[in-house]
Amino acid sequence: MVVNCHCTKSPTYQVCQRVWFSTWDLPLSMPVTPQVIFIRTLLCCLTLLTVMLNLLVIISISHFRQLHTPTNLILLSLAVSDLFVGLAVMPPAIISLQSCGFMGKITCALSHLSSFILTSASVGNMVLISVDRYVAICDPLRYSSMITLSRVKICVSLCWLCAVIYNLIILKDHFSQIDLSNSCAQECVVVINYVSGAVDLLLTFVGPVTVIIVLYMRVFVVAVSQARIMRSQISTTKSNTVTGKKSEMRAARTLGITLLVFILCLCPYYIPSIAGQDTTNDNSSVQIWLFFCNSTFNPLIYALFYPWFRKAVKVIVSLQILQPGSCEAKMM
Repeated sequence: MVVNCHCTKSPTYQVCQRVWFSTWDLPLSMPVTPQVIFIRTLLCCLTLLTVMLNLLVIISISHFRQLHTPTNLILLSLAVSDLFVGLAVMPPAIISLQSCGFMGKITCALSHLSSFILTSASVGNMVLISVDRYVAICDPLRYSSMITLSRVKICVSLCWLCAVIYNLIILKDHFSQIDLSNSCAQECVVVINYVSGAVDLLLTFVGPVTVIIVLYMRVFVVAVSQARIMRSQISTTKSNTVTGKKSEMRAARTLGITLLVFILCLCPYYIPSIAGQDTTNDNSSVQIWLFFCNSTFNPLIYALFYPWFRKAVKVIVSLQILQPGSCEAKMM
């Protein structure tokens, strides 16, 4: 059997989004061709890479004391959500391509709930990142007093708590509608009415993306003006203030790339919903897996642009992390 979990339109429902599991639209009778084997192998490698890279991010930020900064704490939260995408969302999606298994009603409900929560948590973390960079670049004198570790911990905790409560509210009335047929091509269907779907689309995509774009446009304008000031300061003196500003702007650039990739991975999935198109078409699986790939891209961006992450990975892989006092090593 093939378990096909998707969101199905009803006459009263026109906004269908946040669909996770798909059969990649492979017919049940399709033979195992080299192309099918290649797709499955590629997805398995992608899942493994997602888990390994995000696990490295989590170990790096958690272990090394120097990396315990407010910004990195948000990155840690994002890595946790990305890790669970690799552990709890990607494998069932791959299994649904390979075999015909039975998904119970409770399992079906929990699959939707977990994937929805991870989506909301990732979106919330992205908004927190944009706010963090906005304060760091646009109000640097007050950054250390406004953005503290304790406040960020509270914000991250609230982000996850709100994600859980919000999705329980969105889905609680619809779990009873989950219906599994007796055929091999079972469907795990959650039907969301128009009002709930429109609110979810606004709170999960339109609102957060608007906030992110507005804040980073402001960050970009201020960063350009600060870069000009820094060039004049560097020509006259070498100061710690200048070095600090350069570090903040490098972080803003890296996190800006992270946010841009996030939006690019999100848009193909949500734009058809905004346009009122059917999201259960043949391209939906590609859009869903592009969304999944964002969880892989994030740690790759850190590896390319964060020297501390590359240094931490070397220490972890070489097992130097097991040495006494390794948590005090300088990573930045």
